[in-house]
Amino acid sequence: MKKKIITLIIALATLSSCEKFLDKRDPTATSFDEFFNTEEDLRRVVYSSYLDAFMGPGERRLLFYMTEGRSDNAYARIETDHHMIIANGNMTSNSALAVYYWNLHNQHIGRINTYLANVDVPYVENESTRQRYKAILEGLRIWHYFRITEFWGNVPFVLTPVKLEEATPAVTPKAEILDKLFEMSEDVANRLPENEGTTNAYMFNKYSFKTLVMRYALYNGRYELAARLAKEIMDSGKYQLHPQYANLFNYQADKTNKEFIIKFDMESHNNSATASFQHLAPQYRTGNGQSYVVPLKALVDSYWTLQGRPIDNCPLHSKQAYELNPKLNRDPRYEASVFGHGDLFNNEKIDIYDSKSAFYYQNLRSSRSGYWFKKFVDQADAFRTGGNMHFSLARYAEVLLTYAEAKIMLNEIDELAKSCINQIRKRAGLDMSIADVNLVAKSQQEWIALIRNERRIEFAGEGLRYSDILRWKTAETVLNQAALGHMRLNGAGQSEVLKIEDRKFLNHQYLWPFHESSFQVEPNLVQNPGY
Repeated sequence: MKKKIITLIIALATLSSCEKFLDKRDPTATSFDEFFNTEEDLRRVVYSSYLDAFMGPGERRLLFYMTEGRSDNAYARIETDHHMIIANGNMTSNSALAVYYWNLHNQHIGRINTYLANVDVPYVENESTRQRYKAILEGLRIWHYFRITEFWGNVPFVLTPVKLEEATPAVTPKAEILDKLFEMSEDVANRLPENEGTTNAYMFNKYSFKTLVMRYALYNGRYELAARLAKEIMDSGKYQLHPQYANLFNYQADKTNKEFIIKFDMESHNNSATASFQHLAPQYRTGNGQSYVVPLKALVDSYWTLQGRPIDNCPLHSKQAYELNPKLNRDPRYEASVFGHGDLFNNEKIDIYDSKSAFYYQNLRSSRSGYWFKKFVDQADAFRTGGNMHFSLARYAEVLLTYAEAKIMLNEIDELAKSCINQIRKRAGLDMSIADVNLVAKSQQEWIALIRNERRIEFAGEGLRYSDILRWKTAETVLNQAALGHMRLNGAGQSEVLKIEDRKFLNHQYLWPFHESSFQVEPNLVQNPGY
């Protein structure tokens, strides 16, 4: 039993989860010391630390765009992908997800602790290389702790390899962990290079890491810090909004834009094929689309008008008119992000109600909502076994909207905050003669409603929504509604909507449960209330 505890807590580099990445130079090596002694060994463990948890292109449980299915933006149809049971309220202390994610993050923390404790061992040509990899590993460990505190709250906080007598560390309050993480982050950022390399561009540099810390400062209500970091990233001049929003999410600009900050590029997963078309697209004829996660009506209705107004507060058309025709006078980001009934896909008109069509909404590999994400679905991949798309885990638009939200929450809405929102809206193609946020005075609550919706539609399909509804404490409202799809008029002229499932969200689900098996290994854990 003690050996099992050490294996789980320490998670040394000999674990099977990392063997496929480390490709030991000496196939007869049996100990950590035998394969961790060169610069390439050091690079390899850093690479594997990214791939295993953040950048695997085929692991649907971890892929950023798949996590939309945890939120009111989307429906994920495969229960074992975990996202469905999070969204419909069926997550319990016996759910496989509770142990899967907990073990994943903690095993990697254990591995990174071991690497850092031995970081001076490998021979390197230039000492600056060692220091760069060391800072990157420390940054990845911080990322893991940001994740587990977001979902579990109070957790054990361990920064060194754990010895047998320390194998069940005590729980540390979340606030105390965050204080330490933000303090450590400042030091790590200052030790990272300012510029990315021509290779390994996915690895942290000074500003990509600051972007990550900025995100979690916002998530945790550290608004002064979030605003300061966002301003530093803006002032660096290293990033800019790409002029064509839609092209960020297909092959027209995925590799050439200056907006992506934390990059999920081909090198980050050893050039293995990407599968976003398979995951998100419909099964077109003999194509491989699986519609694993699809948009919901709630997301479609959240796209405001071309003039920047909610669809239920627009003098030009009725709310029902907008619901029946999502493209009517709509924010152009809708058409760049979502497609569905009546649209063309590979030159074929989509009819989700035709039972003979591949797009029929009741087909297994079609969309039960009648909508699909257009982001990351490039028709060049329709009949290929895989793609070579680059993705972003954080882009410059998030920096702008983070600065604006942080200032709004501080009730310090300055000209730069307004400019940040206007830059996003102008790039999107809104009618700025009306959509300019400077034109109408707003209360703080009106600003909050605006910035929250702006985040929702700017980042739809990009995996931020679930964290947003948790931190805003709106999940209890938006996830206590049925998951609905396409709306149309029936023969009697009455509206009817596709219903996918009922959902529920209980207040205790703002935190995740520890799996019951975890207490056998870590008896000092304290189960979160309600489970």
